[in-house]
Amino acid sequence: MTTTDASGDWKRWHAHRTETVSAPYGPLALAGTHWIEDHPAGRLPDIPGSWAVDGDAVVLTADGADGLLLDGEPFAGEARLGADSEPSARVTLGGRRLVVLVREGVWGVRDYDPQAGARRAFRGIDATPYAPNWSVPGRFTPYDGTRTVRVGNADGRERGLALAGELAFALGGQELTLQVAQQADGRLWAVFADASSGEGSFRFRFLYPAAPDADGRTTVDFNRAQLPPCAFAGHFICPFPPPGNTLDVAIEAGERNLVG
Repeated sequence: MTTTDASGDWKRWHAHRTETVSAPYGPLALAGTHWIEDHPAGRLPDIPGSWAVDGDAVVLTADGADGLLLDGEPFAGEARLGADSEPSARVTLGGRRLVVLVREGVWGVRDYDPQAGARRAFRGIDATPYAPNWSVPGRFTPYDGTRTVRVGNADGRERGLALAGELAFALGGQELTLQVAQQADGRLWAVFADASSGEGSFRFRFLYPAAPDADGRTTVDFNRAQLPPCAFAGHFICPFPPPGNTLDVAIEAGERNLVG
């Protein structure tokens, strides 16, 4: 692939990212994440109905005056809800989607509102134009079994982060590594910080290298470093970089910050 083609692909990727995060139910629309255990009376802030955890589900109790819809129909009574596939939701309130989620056995409800202030104020993503020197070969070495490490999250709580192996690559003549997770489709996922984090870039970012081949080979393309969801809305619970994933070089590539 020529640099021109790679640059054009990057521009299309950047445009798609901008469309995705600013979509009616994209990350900018998240107006709240409410953990049910924090509200023992079952009343969530600015959300009607009563919400309670019952084993492996959430039980919602509401009456017609609450204005909730379940599967698109007016809802009154009691319903047992499993986790939704975010940002889809079985329960809605006007234009809002009330997404049921569970993290390490803790149940909550996320409130996606297309009228959220962050979405209305959005002016774009500040991203560095494509440069070929930020795209380098990498090699993935899986661990002997998944390793779970406890890391801080953006909401102040600590949770487990399952890591599948180590991704090694060279950048500017320096040998570097990142601990990475592996997704169901084979793609890798790195949560990383670097010497520009908190200065010219957001405090940490995500990177999704392609699924490695049979020999562990993939491409580490920092041109496609992404802002984490919590950069768009403070109600996300993004994990912080695990130990060893703070690079001592400045990654001056990819998405850097929101346009101020």
